[in-house]
Amino acid sequence: MIHMKGITKSYRMGTSRVAVLNNVEVEIEKGEFIAIMGPSGSGKTTLMNIIGCLDTADRGLYHLGRINIAKVSEEQLAGIRNKMLGFVFQSFSLIPRITALRNVELPMVYAGVNENVRRNRALAALTIVGLKNRAFHTPTEMSGGQQQRVAIARSIVNNPEIIIADEPTGALDTQNSLEVMRIFEQLNSSGKTIVMVTHEEEIAAHAHRIISVRDGRVIN
Repeated sequence: MIHMKGITKSYRMGTSRVAVLNNVEVEIEKGEFIAIMGPSGSGKTTLMNIIGCLDTADRGLYHLGRINIAKVSEEQLAGIRNKMLGFVFQSFSLIPRITALRNVELPMVYAGVNENVRRNRALAALTIVGLKNRAFHTPTEMSGGQQQRVAIARSIVNNPEIIIADEPTGALDTQNSLEVMRIFEQLNSSGKTIVMVTHEEEIAAHAHRIISVRDGRVIN
């Protein structure tokens, strides 16, 4: 599903460039549940962003399925992010003034899905995360755990092959963290590939495999 070889990335800081990833190689099979771990500044978030097509490598090969990411346009990348990938962020990234249902519908709006179909699929996604009864509540009327579950529903509504999760439990207490991980395990059991960045060992333990990153390299 994900094949990376020789991935290198640096950023300009003032008059110099700082290397963030250095000759990284990663293989992730369809249906795996992967945790990426590493200290602050290790490059794990940059690696996640490249996997999720939110950023591009300076050098190296990245195949997502059969797609050579280096060969596609920005417009095509946007389409890949919308249809093939689902994203869950630590900060939930919900629009506070609209309902949970409308938040979950947003990826389908961008994909041009019919309004009736959008509503039915959004309700189905909210049902999966146990929040159908909160569909018409806004994020400001929900707990942090509920907001993250809405974000998960939004991530799966276009039926992506891969879910990218960036510190999905970082803002949650223990009980809500376990509920979120239970949902991820359920989604993985249904066939979704999950790539999760976390600094919490007890959260990473839910994954099938841990990729450890340090100083811009995969060390384990």
